[in-house]
Amino acid sequence: MLSRLINLCCLIVVLSAASAAFTVPAVAATTAGDELPPWMRQAASLPVPTTYPKEVPAVVLHHEQQMTVEPDGRVTTTRTEVVRVLLREGRHYAYAHAPYLTDSGKVRELKAWLLRPGGQIKRYGKDETLDVSAAPNDIYNEQRFKAIHATDDAAEPGAIFGYQSITEERSLAGQEGWFFQHSLPTLLSRFTLALPAGWRAADVTFNHEKVTPTINGSIYTWELRDLGPIESEPLSPAWTNVAPRLAVSYFPAAGTQVANVKSFANWAEVSRWVTELSDAQADSNDALATKAMQLTLGAKTELEKIQAIARYVQGIQYISISLNLGRGGGIRPHAATEVFAKNYGDCKDKANLMRAMLKVVGIQSHLVAIYSGDPNYVREEWPYPYQFNHCIIAVKVTDQTQAATVIQHPTLGRLLIFDATDENTPVGDLPDDEQGSLALVMAGEQGGLVRMPITPPEANQLERLAEVNLDADGSISAVVRESSIGQSSVHERRLFRRLSKPEYTKVIEGWITGGATGAKLSKVEPSDNQADGRFSLQVDFTAPRYGQLMQNRLLVFKPAIVSRRESLDLTATARRHPVVIDAHAYTETVKVKLPAGFDVDELPDPVKLDAPFGVYAAAYEIKDGLIHFTRTLRLKAATVPPGQYATVRAFFERIRAAEQAPVVLARK
Repeated sequence: MLSRLINLCCLIVVLSAASAAFTVPAVAATTAGDELPPWMRQAASLPVPTTYPKEVPAVVLHHEQQMTVEPDGRVTTTRTEVVRVLLREGRHYAYAHAPYLTDSGKVRELKAWLLRPGGQIKRYGKDETLDVSAAPNDIYNEQRFKAIHATDDAAEPGAIFGYQSITEERSLAGQEGWFFQHSLPTLLSRFTLALPAGWRAADVTFNHEKVTPTINGSIYTWELRDLGPIESEPLSPAWTNVAPRLAVSYFPAAGTQVANVKSFANWAEVSRWVTELSDAQADSNDALATKAMQLTLGAKTELEKIQAIARYVQGIQYISISLNLGRGGGIRPHAATEVFAKNYGDCKDKANLMRAMLKVVGIQSHLVAIYSGDPNYVREEWPYPYQFNHCIIAVKVTDQTQAATVIQHPTLGRLLIFDATDENTPVGDLPDDEQGSLALVMAGEQGGLVRMPITPPEANQLERLAEVNLDADGSISAVVRESSIGQSSVHERRLFRRLSKPEYTKVIEGWITGGATGAKLSKVEPSDNQADGRFSLQVDFTAPRYGQLMQNRLLVFKPAIVSRRESLDLTATARRHPVVIDAHAYTETVKVKLPAGFDVDELPDPVKLDAPFGVYAAAYEIKDGLIHFTRTLRLKAATVPPGQYATVRAFFERIRAAEQAPVVLARK
């Protein structure tokens, strides 16, 4: 993990969307120790708008973080949150958490309160507090958080939950990120930074117009109010690319240096710093060098050497042991020799081991920090090393190596980008949620922020051939053969490897019967050839009365028997967020053998669609007693703004209509 601990607020709790107005509960008589704090009492008095969609489960009344930086760089952070439950489903937001690092921080205080609709107050303290790992699957991780769960107590709509935490940490970087909201509507969101006298701060706002701080001496305050819910829509950007976000850097007084406060003026500075942390970790020893030579013994080309080492590294077990996170441990990989000896490591350990092995066989490479999950999360305007959450590798290659994931760097030359952690993606491909990202190439002075490659549609293609025998009563027997490459094959491979054989067969059966009701499968034969980046599948099946026999004279059927698995559901008439389309291509040929005694009476018209983001075609041909139906779809990677949503919706609606069009046969 390369992300800074403070981002756990985004990872642990994902807040959602709200509706209806509620009267403020009257506060019952309580003892002084159980009284609501003033900030919660004030938040509880705020009226909730009645305009939220009815499915919104809760609303954030108060969302605040106050950071105080000491002259030695130590940071005290107070977080305050108040949530009103609107629906029973909103009880999950009655949750308090305070993240910290065991080696450089602590939670000084965590308290919470619940105001029930009837006015009763419940207070939560040490007895209700859990101390848990932020990454329970890791063998050891210094990232932890203290938490209070009030979900069972807050099930009733109208309940109000609030908490406040105070944490201390020895900061490693003089930079901080802050989301003004997650996906729930938020009435008040505030971020305050208190600096020592003479210090200064600089800020950037993302996903929102510039938020200008109010400045009182060396205290900066940024505030937004009345933020609506972030509604989930098909193919919408990640919420991290929609929610208003603040990025702040702070600097000591001119002429002074503080060891625990490091801010970066540009990405070259970031590259130099992280390279110094990680470079020595790629040193080799005799055992590692011998293994690298053995792996590449039969390799004839540069690409074959890279592939051989990549397959080995992908096979290493993913286990994370995160130490010294407050001193760069979240960025610095373990020594390659140690990872090789123990045969396990996390993403940066795997990438670093691959780097060490490539160096043995004469191939240079660089670690690459990237944000996995949102290609638009990292922005050029904010040079900050702790906003990444993943590590991959850039391999320097010659012109003889050709692949869709090679980029041309202005000073480093041709770089092949590869994710050694993704066990389903071979060399020459890249996970689709990393494509197009801005990523940090760790190459000292020559490194910096680089745009990752986007593979073309043809590199993510699925080809299908369906051979169908149609009987006079409408029954069919069919053989469907698919072959996919690139990310299309990765999705198929991941499904195949994740499920047991019966589970996988059931999924395929559901796909087939979705188009051919009552289908009986006699063969499901997947074939995974990851070395070539290809996945194949053959399905044999029969389906009774697939075609409709009308008055014993006309036989009607749809030649698009099985659906495209990536079909889109864009039924809403309006759109708030952009439509994000991944690059892929699809080709299908359906050959239908006609039953004896029938001729074609009517064929659908051919269809050709052309849009800035893609093309589609469907055509019919009668040849040698067979109906040949072909459909092709080619989509480019694109982000279509909401104002052009009607064009996207119309494009896919016409595709849907074309694939529902029937063929009509008539008795001779």
